[in-house]
Amino acid sequence: MEFFYKSFCWCLGTTSFRTKNFNKTIETQLGLLDSFWNLPENNTDSWQGNDILQTRYYDYMKNNNFVYGEAKNKPKDAREKTSGLVDFGLVMPDRKLSKVGKQLLQMSRKNDFVSDNFFNIPKDSFLFAKQLLKTSVDVDSEFVRPFIILIYALEHLEYITFEEFMYLLPLCTNSQNTEEIIDKIKQFRTGAVSIDDIIFNRIINMDNYKAALQYFLDSDVTEDVICTVGINRKSRSYDKAYYPLYVALKSIYLDNKYDNIPELLEAVKGLSSGISGRWKKILFSTPLERNIRKLGKEALNATIFDNITSEEDFKRVFFRLLQTNKAKATLSDYFDLNRRYFKTSDLVLFQENKVELDTIPKYFFAPIVNCLYQDAFVESNSLFDDISLEEISPCLELNKEDLLARLSKRFGVSVKTLEEANQIVEDERYKRLQQLIDDKFTDEKILALLDMFQCRADQAIQEQVTDNADIPTIFEYVLGILWYKISEHQGKVLDYMKLSLGADLLPKTHAAGGEADIVYEYPETDYYPEHSLLLEATLADSTNQRRMEMEPVSRHLGQHLLRSKNMDSYCIFATNYLHPNVVSDFRSRKNVPYYDQQDDTKCVESMKIIPLSTDDLKAIIRTGRKYRELYRIFDNAYKDETQVRPLEWRKQMIENIVSE
Repeated sequence: MEFFYKSFCWCLGTTSFRTKNFNKTIETQLGLLDSFWNLPENNTDSWQGNDILQTRYYDYMKNNNFVYGEAKNKPKDAREKTSGLVDFGLVMPDRKLSKVGKQLLQMSRKNDFVSDNFFNIPKDSFLFAKQLLKTSVDVDSEFVRPFIILIYALEHLEYITFEEFMYLLPLCTNSQNTEEIIDKIKQFRTGAVSIDDIIFNRIINMDNYKAALQYFLDSDVTEDVICTVGINRKSRSYDKAYYPLYVALKSIYLDNKYDNIPELLEAVKGLSSGISGRWKKILFSTPLERNIRKLGKEALNATIFDNITSEEDFKRVFFRLLQTNKAKATLSDYFDLNRRYFKTSDLVLFQENKVELDTIPKYFFAPIVNCLYQDAFVESNSLFDDISLEEISPCLELNKEDLLARLSKRFGVSVKTLEEANQIVEDERYKRLQQLIDDKFTDEKILALLDMFQCRADQAIQEQVTDNADIPTIFEYVLGILWYKISEHQGKVLDYMKLSLGADLLPKTHAAGGEADIVYEYPETDYYPEHSLLLEATLADSTNQRRMEMEPVSRHLGQHLLRSKNMDSYCIFATNYLHPNVVSDFRSRKNVPYYDQQDDTKCVESMKIIPLSTDDLKAIIRTGRKYRELYRIFDNAYKDETQVRPLEWRKQMIENIVSE
């Protein structure tokens, strides 16, 4: 007998393209494909079935530092690295850029992500949102559009927990089981049913699993039988480890041979890492092996194996746990990938263990969700075309009056224009920002992050903040958050940061990159005049710092002063390590004119550039200094006329920060 694997869930993209810096990686890959096809030796070749061309593309990715190492199967790796872009409509099946892919690449190369849509999300996010509405997944020869399923489920459930998003939402593969899963989620929230119950009921209703269970019940259990009913999607041999587990469990729960608990433990350890932990948690009350061996029977949890007296019932329970744990491992593996794709739209919030639509998307989709749902199980014929929302579906045409009426009802105020709606949403964003700061960016956590930047604990930084941005971008973002706190939460810091932020208000890196500075705007107060503060952040050190930062920092400030004509504006340069010659150069700018790059008849006679290290930033946090105090300290340091050398000048300035 042989039972073939059939997919029971959807997944966006492929696990081979589950990557950090997701937006940047997509844009970089599009750029590589575009330049690869423009090479004379490639532009007339065909991709399909062409191992030589695919090998060339793998080598091209490697030569451009997109992949590393030496792949055993270069054509396969080349296909895998690009297949997710095909699924998302950015690349055609022949790996040439689609119209959508070309549009995204153009945005990236121009660094043009400014919002041009009523959702008030970045231009690339709007493109991704449209792609998600069109993107479908083939599940056992049936098509499903996951993003529409998410919108439909959120309308009926208001929110979805991370656990429900991981294990249950991907089970919605047709109209019947979508309604069933939504109903089961409601029951799960009341405690009437478990996640495991829902998953097993979903898969046991599939013909292949039904037949496999019956075959299992009718057979004498051998290793070959276990491998047959495991229905492994890769190879039957991967399920060999379940046979010792079956034998050990049977000896304990049917034959009462509790001396075999060490054998059971070894059998569990023999499973793959992702599965082993699940079985261990089910079976044992402690994760410590020495305690399991010592406690024996007392180490066993209460399970559904208890009180079983017949081999048939034992087989049913074993089959249930076998398939449920394997399904949960698969769904868990897909969780991060599905989340990454959905987050590209900036329409969906993933926070506080909940998945929700952001404000405007929520009230835009609410009245049309049933109409949109009619397309949920139909493959789009415009996936590769850059089309408008209403061309995707007529019901997606904006009904401005209805949207504004719904927003008015939600916020209890009259919202007459989209501009007013966006202002309300902006206020909501700042409330979320404050919550984000309270949760992730307390003084203690920022101090810890600054320590991590100093020792370049990059992985820990991304775990703490986000892995959708590179470390220099995160450093700039953390500096922006820190300065917002120093400024006592005054000003539109989300506008001041020249960064691309997701719906979660965390940074994301683009392939083209943008200006490195944060431009903080301060109105006149009793403590300082009206001015702009340019915050420049870099992690470059030593020679690289001199080469990369001395000219750009001066240029950014000089051009800003020429543009604004406000000579009270100045710049703070923040970095891990301050090179002495960088300090010297910036101090000298007090007395060195800066000429306009386009018109040498225009110049700035003097520029104030204040160099700070991460140690200085930590001192500012620890002393509780606020910007109204720091402005005076920095201004006095700039105006100081004593003829001390630049390093001594900086030392005196920092001592004033700490001691005053």
